[in-house]
Amino acid sequence: MRRSLAGVALAVTSMVALSFLIPLGALVMSLVKEQSVTAAEQRAAALAPVLTLTTDPSALRESAAGLDAAEHLVIHLPDAQNLGDSQAPVKLLERAQQGRESISQKTPGGWICLQPVVLPGDRVAVIENFVPDEELTRGVKASWAVMLLLAVGLVGGSVLVADRLGAKVVRSSKKLAQASHTLGQGNLDTRVEPMGPKELRDAGVAFNAMAHRMTELLAIERELVADLSHRLRTPLTALHLASERMAGTPESARVEAAVHALESELQAIIAAARTPLAVGPMGHGMRSADTGTVPQAIVTRPPGPPGPSDCPRSEAADVVRRRTAFWAVLAEQQDRACSLDLTQEPTAVSLSDDDIAAVVDALIGNVFSHTPPGTAFAVRVARTAQAVELVVEDSGPGIPEPDRALSRGSSTGSSGLGLDIARRAATVTGGSMRIAQAPRGGAHITVVFALAPPLRSERGPRGSRRRARWWPRKR
Repeated sequence: MRRSLAGVALAVTSMVALSFLIPLGALVMSLVKEQSVTAAEQRAAALAPVLTLTTDPSALRESAAGLDAAEHLVIHLPDAQNLGDSQAPVKLLERAQQGRESISQKTPGGWICLQPVVLPGDRVAVIENFVPDEELTRGVKASWAVMLLLAVGLVGGSVLVADRLGAKVVRSSKKLAQASHTLGQGNLDTRVEPMGPKELRDAGVAFNAMAHRMTELLAIERELVADLSHRLRTPLTALHLASERMAGTPESARVEAAVHALESELQAIIAAARTPLAVGPMGHGMRSADTGTVPQAIVTRPPGPPGPSDCPRSEAADVVRRRTAFWAVLAEQQDRACSLDLTQEPTAVSLSDDDIAAVVDALIGNVFSHTPPGTAFAVRVARTAQAVELVVEDSGPGIPEPDRALSRGSSTGSSGLGLDIARRAATVTGGSMRIAQAPRGGAHITVVFALAPPLRSERGPRGSRRRARWWPRKR
């Protein structure tokens, strides 16, 4: 932008300078020429009275010597005697003598002035004054040089002023752009100092107001989540009392465990919602993966592999093992066969335990929500050369429209939030997500996380796989 403003100032000032320089240069040349010709005519006219008094060559030479530029004065006497070296063409001289007219015109090498003088006896003498080209242009180049220097100074000054103004505008724009980028990455404390032109100052004030309002809205939303979660404690208390009345029955212990688990979930949500706003790599606050809490609203940062300094690091296989163990209890109650296959190789990814747990909860939660009780499912974590693959498959009806299922609110009977959470988590690390049909006939969902950059302390060869299976207890 600074270059553009400087270029505009250079172009405009140059055109203005040229529009004045060209006419001024021509005017200076014309004035110098006119002054030289006028001076020549005046010298010739000054010598005319002497001719009317005497035609003595010595007297005429003495009179001519007292005038300026006497070397260019020539007197043509009636007896064809010339006093000086004539530069006038013969025809032009005859015209002045016979026609008795003053002649002033351009000739090769300069300018000629012929002044006829009528002497007694009707004789005619001609005073010639020749002005060479050097006299006609004396001082013109110096005047042009001065005007050119003034024009260059004017152009340079205007470009410098435009550059300074442009620098001020660019500085304000860059700071506003950097603050917008930082805010987009999740730093809600970002503010700008309004500076620059009035329009940019207004933009900075509006940006600060927007950032402040965003912080307020997020705080209100978190409080609302905490309040809604707190309201669920009342029905939980009723369920807890109901489970106590069921004491002694085969289902009482199971119901009591489920109530306690749900109460722990709500308590974790309330605690997470009322902590100070902090943004992780997927945009939500941190929590422990083995508490079983549901993730908050996710706001992803721009896709691409994160740097080692701005993202957490966790072992995907360990988080998947803990979360699958949590869901295995519910699977047992619904007679669902649940299998887990984990690799022994390192599975470090640039996500927090919360983010990975959110993906596992979303994918396994979809199995429980969209397949009938008794439907088996399997969870597998594999390691490739550049990525970690999390696979969740089931033997249910499958997903008829995989592309549509990845859009929130567009899936039939589903909000699409769970698959969207998994897709965005994979995108944050530079990975991807695929939906296919499982060999057992149901959905086969693969979430690929790019491996985190290795730490210096990480060494050792790859290991083998370990397998674990949960089967429903027979009732």
